[in-house]
Amino acid sequence: MVKDAWPYLIAGAVLTLVLAATAPAAAIAAGLLTLGVASFFRDPKRTVPHDPALILSPADGKVVKIDESPGGQPRGTRCVSIFLSVFNVHVNRSPVEGRVADIRYTPGEFVPAFREKASELNEQNLITLDTARGAIGVKQIAGLIARRIRCYKRPGERVTQGEKIGFITFGSRVDLYLPAEAGMKVAVGDMVKGGTSVIAVYPS
Repeated sequence: MVKDAWPYLIAGAVLTLVLAATAPAAAIAAGLLTLGVASFFRDPKRTVPHDPALILSPADGKVVKIDESPGGQPRGTRCVSIFLSVFNVHVNRSPVEGRVADIRYTPGEFVPAFREKASELNEQNLITLDTARGAIGVKQIAGLIARRIRCYKRPGERVTQGEKIGFITFGSRVDLYLPAEAGMKVAVGDMVKGGTSVIAVYPS
């Protein structure tokens, strides 16, 4: 479980105990809600296939879009958008090994993360990684419910493939920017898991 969970869990537990003495039915509802929050903040162990030829998924969720020419990105860049529902694990992981070249936070709106415009309008945090095969970008995007983006890294730090780099509270979206020449291994509608699912493979 990620450490961000504890303020929510403590508040839920206190509320449940207070209600237990005066409103048992409400206490049951509060307890169930607290358990649901605990499930959302889960952080399961993953077996990462460390392979420099692979570009792994940065998040759990559903591939909702593959853009061959995303706006605001260098020519020859592809974007894979992953929607995270409230039932998905929300830990974000590095898709490759590399160095954090830049982290750029942009405030914005909180439209539903499954909408196409969410990548442009919503609050977001773009992490750019320098690798031996060029730049890779991971954009954390807040959703309708998500109001807090956490980034665990700083510019200049090195990351290993599959390493945890951040967290987004509740339903959200993650965009992965990768070289267009990498061979795609997923399609729109596929379900992926952070740190284990292969999004693309670098050409040999």
